[in-house]
Amino acid sequence: MGCSIAGIIDESGKRFYGKEIICSIQKMYLRANGLGGGFAGYGIYPENKDDFCFHIIYNSEKIKEDTEDYLKSDFNILKSEPLPIRPIKKIINRPLLWRYFLQVKEEVKKQFYELTEEDIVMRSVMKINGGLSGAFIVSSGKNMGIFKGVGFASDIGKFYRLEEYSGYCWIAHDRFPTNTPGWWGGAHPFGLLNFSLVHNGEISSYGINKRYLEGFGYNLTLRTDSEAILYLFDLLLRRHNLPIEITHKILCSPLWSEIELMPEKEKKLFETLRIIYGSALINGPSAIIVSDGKMMFGFTDRVKLRPLVAARKGSKFYLASEECAIREVCPVPKNVFFLKSGEPAIGKLK
Repeated sequence: MGCSIAGIIDESGKRFYGKEIICSIQKMYLRANGLGGGFAGYGIYPENKDDFCFHIIYNSEKIKEDTEDYLKSDFNILKSEPLPIRPIKKIINRPLLWRYFLQVKEEVKKQFYELTEEDIVMRSVMKINGGLSGAFIVSSGKNMGIFKGVGFASDIGKFYRLEEYSGYCWIAHDRFPTNTPGWWGGAHPFGLLNFSLVHNGEISSYGINKRYLEGFGYNLTLRTDSEAILYLFDLLLRRHNLPIEITHKILCSPLWSEIELMPEKEKKLFETLRIIYGSALINGPSAIIVSDGKMMFGFTDRVKLRPLVAARKGSKFYLASEECAIREVCPVPKNVFFLKSGEPAIGKLK
């Protein structure tokens, strides 16, 4: 059956409590096996909305001290504190879970004047996640955070007390691991800067996607396809500044046989994208939800081997693996539709 994914965005920017996304993902618990669950929330840190927020997993106090020494070289640490949690009997073997609010130091900006602040943060994330064994940055954006671990998603949500957080966009994942072990850093969502991503499926193009991303300085340490997809979104949307519609055409291009039958102008566009960005094409059964805090975007693979349902009601837009997960929190939605193969659906902040 596979993993379950879900997402809710209020396009008016009105915040709602994390309990709603917990209820939605919990409705699909039979798709998971308790080896990984997690959530990403946007708009949850309004008092520090202009600061980068790192959520970090540590295996020991020693690696925490080493990591903080590194952070102090690039950042002013405005606040450092443990992530609030509550005891949940099913959540065991938990690592140290820490939260930092950070600003890039002025001298670091001057030293790396050719880089944006986001590039400097990405560089730090790659260095820590790839070079400091026992430390893992889970999320690194502004006014957002990722909360994940080993367990069913509903238990993970209660463990992190998400009902006490309010945000305008939430995405969630309940995991059934196939090719990689269940561990705290390997649970979904995956995050970099403001991007977060949840994924149901398996990408057979992982090798070529990984080599392509490494050419742009990405360090893929987790050996999982979801990490590669996340970095492709960061590369195409943030660094190449492409619109989401073109990014989708690159990642989920039609088959060559379909391109051949297109009108000449459209055919030329897709041929050009395949020539320039062919190594970014993702292939294999998948349903994906990604957010950057401004939008929530979902799509399925080109032959739809994984399900995804969308719905709207009022200012809220919903995505989920199964319709029951939407109706659990929105009993009478409008415009319920099942995404066709390769078709995207998007909700945007107004």
